[in-house]
Order: sequence, then structure tokens, then C-alpha cells
Amino acid sequence: MTKTVDELASRWLPRGRLGEAEHRVLQSAIDRQPVARDVRGARVATASRGERLADAIARVGGSWAFILCFLGFLVLWAGVNVWVLAGRAFDPYPFVFLNLLLSMLAAVQAPVIMMSQNRQAAHDRADAAHDYEVNLKAEIEIMALHEKMDALRHREIVAMHAEVMAISQRLARLEAMVEKGLPGDSA
Repeated sequence: MTKTVDELASRWLPRGRLGEAEHRVLQSAIDRQPVARDVRGARVATASRGERLADAIARVGGSWAFILCFLGFLVLWAGVNVWVLAGRAFDPYPFVFLNLLLSMLAAVQAPVIMMSQNRQAAHDRADAAHDYEVNLKAEIEIMALHEKMDALRHREIVAMHAEVMAISQRLARLEAMVEKGLPGDSA
């Protein structure tokens, strides 16, 4: 019983044109092949050094450890320049040099974090597309199981109907024999 993608599509996906994902899923149902795959592993394997670096910077820059360490650095910077070095401070109170460093850090860190977020958004879209394919395949397999169960139930009902008819015919013959009288009946 070989089926084509178009036959399955007309039966299970009555939406008109098939996209590439739907065609791939239906073909995998025909071939009895899984559609699930490790999309994260493939992404990690193909990531460039710059992409991995951007992800690492975003991971570190968006952590509580970084925030607390940086807060400690700022307190230390201010403490050293205000109290420890007092009159010989290399960056006196309005901390102009510190502001310059922070501005440069923000100027570099923000685009790197945005690159990482853009890559993550692309990964999320790919994950959502893959999840759609897996869910569609699961729905198709469930519909196929329902059809098989319905076919089995129909065959059982037909077989039971035939058996009931055979029993009814035998019962009718027995009734006819009783009405005629059984041989050896002395009534």
C-alpha cells in the first residue's frame, strides 16, 4: 500500500499548497523516517569563532556575576581615587576617565550583545520551525493510527455481524426442527 505525498496531503492537510516543511514531513511519514534531529548540535558545530565569542560575551555580560564584579570594580575605583590616593588621584571625583572607559565598554559591548541576540532570535525561529515539523509529524502519525484503529474496528464489526448472521441462521434451522418435531419425540 504505497501512498504519495499528494494523497496524504489531500487526506490530512486540506489547506491547499504544501510548503517545503509539510512536504518533507509527509515524505518522512511515507518513508517511516523520523523528522526529529539535533538542531542545536548542528548550530554549535557550524558557529564561527566570532559568533561563539559574541555569545560568550553576552552570556558573561548579562550575568549577575558580571554585574556584581563590575559594581565591586566601580566601588574600588571610586574608593581608591577618593580616599586612598586623595590628593594624587589619577581620576579625581567626577571620574571623567572612568566615564570614558564605561562609554567605550558600552560602545563595544552593546553591538556584540545585539549580534548574539540576533543569532539567538534566528536560532529560536529555526527551533520553532523544527518543532512545527515534529508536531505535524506527530499529528499525522496519530491520524494514521486512528485510521488503522477505525479499519480494525470496522473489520471486527463486519466479522461479528457475519458471525451473528450465521448464529441467527443456525437458530432459525433449530427452531424449524423444533416446530417439525424432533425425531423420537413422543408427544
